[in-house]
Amino acid sequence: VQLQAFGGGLVQPGGSLRLSCSASGSGFSINSMGWYRQAPGKQRDLVAAISSGGINYADHVKGRFTISRDNANNTVYLQMNSLKPEDTAVYYCKANLFYPIIAASRIYWGQGTLVTVSS
Repeated sequence: VQLQAFGGGLVQPGGSLRLSCSASGSGFSINSMGWYRQAPGKQRDLVAAISSGGINYADHVKGRFTISRDNANNTVYLQMNSLKPEDTAVYYCKANLFYPIIAASRIYWGQGTLVTVSS
């Protein structure tokens, strides 16, 4: 399985970006997919996650970011609005996949995409 994340870039404060991440491969179902971010010198933290059980957002992005999923294409999106300089970080996609053939789940991380919010 490969996770490919796209959509990062440079944006001015108050602007918007949309990240996408697709899980390639077969033989699995998706337990959950989500986005994490890591700013320089800081730990990697949850931004948003989506599963059949619902959606979870970090407090500092509630009302500004929206996570959604395209089940047919194993793709998760993160719409980021009203971006702030403190949102600057490398954003990582994470997928928790279930393989029925081995009755087990596996976790995968994407390569990360840099989001820079600056004027």
